[in-house]
Amino acid sequence: MDKDAWRASARAVVGLGGSAIDYRGAMFEGKLVRLRALRSEDTEHHLRWRNDPEVVRWATAGDPCFGPVTAEAISLGFETMLRLNPRESAVFTVEDLAGGSVIGMADYRDLDPYAGVATLGVTIGEREFWGRGHGSDALRLLVDHLFGAYRLSRLELDTWSGNERAVRAFIRLGFREEGRRRSAVLLDGKRYDSVLFGMLREEWANPA
Repeated sequence: MDKDAWRASARAVVGLGGSAIDYRGAMFEGKLVRLRALRSEDTEHHLRWRNDPEVVRWATAGDPCFGPVTAEAISLGFETMLRLNPRESAVFTVEDLAGGSVIGMADYRDLDPYAGVATLGVTIGEREFWGRGHGSDALRLLVDHLFGAYRLSRLELDTWSGNERAVRAFIRLGFREEGRRRSAVLLDGKRYDSVLFGMLREEWANPA
């Protein structure tokens, strides 16, 4: 997940086939998590995550545009987020299926109905859920929803090369590495690559 994810909308989207999908009451359930529409009360979670240096490090390679931030900035951001064009993006809150607690967010953005492409991402902000499969389950739900509901040809996402946990998770889900921007990320005085991953519709429909 990168800082652009926080610009996504949380309410409705018009499908590429012309049918309207209302996300205000949406709930997609997997094995470990459910995705539901963003609510204004989720600001407290976003504020906590974006001021957690470890979340900022792994989600965005320490991008200062992601955090730290003030409560006022988060509130203003949510006002904008909830009013963005729903035909282009949406953001969901990730809840732990077992306990019901809010643990992260998942989004898609830059949905192009002509090219049939969208960019997506997942951030698990609660550290105790890291490495337990919740992020992978949320991403799988989002991929299945986007390919299942729309005539998209491909989905893509990116991370930085130092986030090996994310790289492994993307590959396990069927994403393929498609390119690198070498030395594009600077963190703690060290250079890392920005890594792009993609999945085509036929790869989703017929996994290897």
